[in-house]
Amino acid sequence: MATLADALRQHGAAYLATRTLSTPQAKAWRGIVACRTAALGGQQLACGACGHSHWQYHSCRNRHCPQCGARAKDAWLQGGLADVLSVPYAHLVFTLPHSLNGLYAMHPRWLIDTLFACTAQTLTEFAANPRWMGIASGTPALSLVLHTWTQDLRLHLHVHAVMACGVLAGAGLEAQWHTPARKPDFLFPVQALSKVFRGKFMAALSKAHQGQLIERDPQGDALSWAERQTALYRHDWVVYAKTPLGGPVQVLEYLSRYTHRTAIGNERIKAVTPEEVAFTVRADAQGGKRRVRLGGAEFVRRFLVHILPQGLKRIRHYGVLASACKADKLAQARLALQMAPPNREAAESAQAFMARVVRLEVMRCPCCKAGRTLQVVQTLAGQRQLPAPGTAMSGQARGPP
Repeated sequence: MATLADALRQHGAAYLATRTLSTPQAKAWRGIVACRTAALGGQQLACGACGHSHWQYHSCRNRHCPQCGARAKDAWLQGGLADVLSVPYAHLVFTLPHSLNGLYAMHPRWLIDTLFACTAQTLTEFAANPRWMGIASGTPALSLVLHTWTQDLRLHLHVHAVMACGVLAGAGLEAQWHTPARKPDFLFPVQALSKVFRGKFMAALSKAHQGQLIERDPQGDALSWAERQTALYRHDWVVYAKTPLGGPVQVLEYLSRYTHRTAIGNERIKAVTPEEVAFTVRADAQGGKRRVRLGGAEFVRRFLVHILPQGLKRIRHYGVLASACKADKLAQARLALQMAPPNREAAESAQAFMARVVRLEVMRCPCCKAGRTLQVVQTLAGQRQLPAPGTAMSGQARGPP
């Protein structure tokens, strides 16, 4: 099966012949290419019943690696159930116009932080408006997840917002949960959200320009700046509301699809040839697929655009779920909704159970299926320094004989 690592190995040299990598891009590249190979070390497992043996190599754990996302998603799911309230949830998407893509290339951290801030401020202000919630000064419970891609790997900056339908008002034992004024599963009209979101982002953009915080803006000269400002104000900024979500399990499962998704998964890559990379994209709302073919260097370029700056958080929580007040606010919301306190021991037991099940699956012989019969018979240390991007892996890196 063709993989992202295959594409980087085969077309990396051609891409790097005319381009350089940032530090986060180089780190992600090294990890993805080395993931689950001997370069990272591993163990040889042997079956005491039938004599079968195979090597099991370590994962890179880079957040941009498609092989590591599934395990991170499962771990997040196990620990997230206690944070979901017994109310309907809404899913909204806030998107930036493509005319800001040039600014993202030069100031990605500023643009992403501003996108998060303006989205959170917009939703928080609407949540505190009596017109929508029937009460002023309510505190929402919402999470934002950043995505930067389209199905064909073009740059498309947007955040997914998952928000509980309602707000927490008051404090301590007097705190109350208030449902939306219109309907229990309706939050805010998207047209109004779009205008406020645009206004907040444009104000932040002008302030950063005046304060010289984005001095490398490719459209920072007076004429280009004025033209882009006019276009941005004329453009209808997209805020999209998806179908309301149901109970806690559905909310968590739905959100987990977005929290640990990478720009492209290996299951979508169908072929890597010396000339191109072929992969599938969504063709229609009914789940149909079509195949896209890109030149190898162009595929690599598009993928690398989505490597985030070091330390930048893709998932952020606000209001009731903000880390500074989550312990108190979430407990107050659960009490106001008459929810039973989360059973921490049961949650830990569930996580231990899942870990044990995974361990059992890993240690079960794939040949004779005779339960936990595999034993570690040899250990391989990982390389102290991974090969530079674009260089061929040695035989030792690919695996022992």
